[in-house]
Amino acid sequence: MALRVVWLLLLWLIPLQSVVASPWESISSPSTGKSESIGTYNNGCLAGGENLPLQGDGYQVMRSHRGRYYGHQDMIQFLHDLSKKTRQLELGQLLVGDIAMPRGGRFSSGHASHQTGLDADIWLKLSDGPLSEEQLIDVQPLPMVHIKDYKINQDNWGQEQAMLVQLAAVDERVARIFVHPVIKEQLCKREWTDRGWLQKVRPWWGHYYHFHVRLHCPNGDTNCKPQKAPPAGDGCGAELASWKPKPEPDKAKKKKVAKKKKQPPKPPDQCLALLRK
Repeated sequence: MALRVVWLLLLWLIPLQSVVASPWESISSPSTGKSESIGTYNNGCLAGGENLPLQGDGYQVMRSHRGRYYGHQDMIQFLHDLSKKTRQLELGQLLVGDIAMPRGGRFSSGHASHQTGLDADIWLKLSDGPLSEEQLIDVQPLPMVHIKDYKINQDNWGQEQAMLVQLAAVDERVARIFVHPVIKEQLCKREWTDRGWLQKVRPWWGHYYHFHVRLHCPNGDTNCKPQKAPPAGDGCGAELASWKPKPEPDKAKKKKVAKKKKQPPKPPDQCLALLRK
């Protein structure tokens, strides 16, 4: 009952702050104990989060001042493993973006997911060597897609980017990878010895300069709620074609419907307890 009251108070305060911050953004340290992902990817939290060191073997964390480099121990290990493979194949320096906040939870803006420490953004921009601290603060994205033309940017997209996505997708810990539909199209066009991993690569708007890795709920994390498995097949046929933008109707006839803002759902009770520790 007390936890429910706390959450209602937080919901009441958020509109007064013009959604500038969420209570999770004021927490600067993870909780103690073993890593545990709680709730769903878009309504949950992270207990016992681990931080990804800002620089390691073949990778760097960007924009570390935002404090979004915490994750479940499985995600931290996955990123170490992926960067090691990337270096061995000489694909370039891996640039890691947002993972989660110290105890996960909801962002005020920018992400609906990344709440359980099982999501991470990895940029498709591969550098030849480590970037300076100054460069890492404000790294500029390298677009892989000409958005308006709905076609790949041949100057930026290449074999290295395709191999990087494949390296991540073949890992058994990975449940899904989100990329722009045009990037998915490029991956589908390539000849792969094994195409099974393409099922995990899901088209989603916005992912035109990075890809979003999502891990399965870890074994033993009974409070972690898994997402429904992707549809069968490689997703390269009618499903992918359905993402291609349709011609817009006459603007004069198109009516704008104001969307009503929804209050975020109440997090699991275990997450509310993490806010109070």
